[in-house]
Amino acid sequence: ALADPSVGAALAVAIAIHNIPEGMCVAIPIYYATGSRWKGFWLAFWSGVTEIIGAALGYAFLMSVLGPAGYATLFALVSGMMVGIVVKELLPTAHRYDPHDSLVST
Repeated sequence: ALADPSVGAALAVAIAIHNIPEGMCVAIPIYYATGSRWKGFWLAFWSGVTEIIGAALGYAFLMSVLGPAGYATLFALVSGMMVGIVVKELLPTAHRYDPHDSLVST
């Protein structure tokens, strides 16, 4: 991403698109629990802000400690965790709420 600005721009767009459903996953349960759209909006907003702060602090702390191999290892671990969550939690839940398999895998 640093060597080619077009890769960085595409990555920024992908992250921005990813943040829309993530914000909805935070805001919708809060809205249904409290009945307040503003509370759902602001808690989702602050959830996103804390991610930015955490990423900046993590990068500041780890940039002097880890080299490219360390970052590659961290990315591999995190991606493995994400795949594990999808396989263990998200897919079974999707199949449970779609018993006739009309939406999940078609």
